[in-house]
Amino acid sequence: MTGQSAVIFGATGGIGKAIADELEADDRFDRIVRFSRSGNSPVSVDLTSEESIRDAAAWLADKQISPSLVFVATGLLHEDKKGPEKSLRQLDADWLLKNYQVNAVGPAMVAKHFLPLMDRNGLIRFAALSARVGSISDNRLGGWYGYRASKAALNMMIRNLSIEWSRKNDNSIIVALHPGTVDTALSVPFQGNVAPEKLFDSVRAARQLLDVLDALKPADSGKIFAWDGTEIQP
Repeated sequence: MTGQSAVIFGATGGIGKAIADELEADDRFDRIVRFSRSGNSPVSVDLTSEESIRDAAAWLADKQISPSLVFVATGLLHEDKKGPEKSLRQLDADWLLKNYQVNAVGPAMVAKHFLPLMDRNGLIRFAALSARVGSISDNRLGGWYGYRASKAALNMMIRNLSIEWSRKNDNSIIVALHPGTVDTALSVPFQGNVAPEKLFDSVRAARQLLDVLDALKPADSGKIFAWDGTEIQP
């Protein structure tokens, strides 16, 4: 992967920062561009604002950077006093829409503005963090309506993107990745029933995801993969 550029969204979050750090430490890429709402982001990017995503793409184009990897390491599970719904009576339209906006629409807008900046001939990778609970076929417990449904929507977005982009570049790999349970702010309220060996720190999670991504082939595009490389059925 030497001589290439990578773009990380959510680069101040636990997983996003660890992924960017790993790529820099391993010299896999010559340039790492970190986008976030704060920190040292060259452009402040809010995944709920297409305008900010467009501005970030324009900044990249102006620098003549054509990334070979775009990684969307963002997600919403809880915020303030809002969290995953346990029952039908807890459904709230605004919260459902916020889940869709951050977990599905945001990554789709990143793809809309950043895939056209990527090489049309060489091997490219576009990845977004999904979750096993977004698998419809794997849903045995119910609950978590907004999070489950928005991640399922993201998985469909990824599938659609992979089909369209394979017609433009048959060396493209566009996938959703499940990191497992990672010790970050997103998972803190829900770690109680997680076995210690199944709770990953951010560095381990980043390494696992990058190993999975490195091993994928264009034939894997459009699929969902877990941290251990196993495919998750939609």
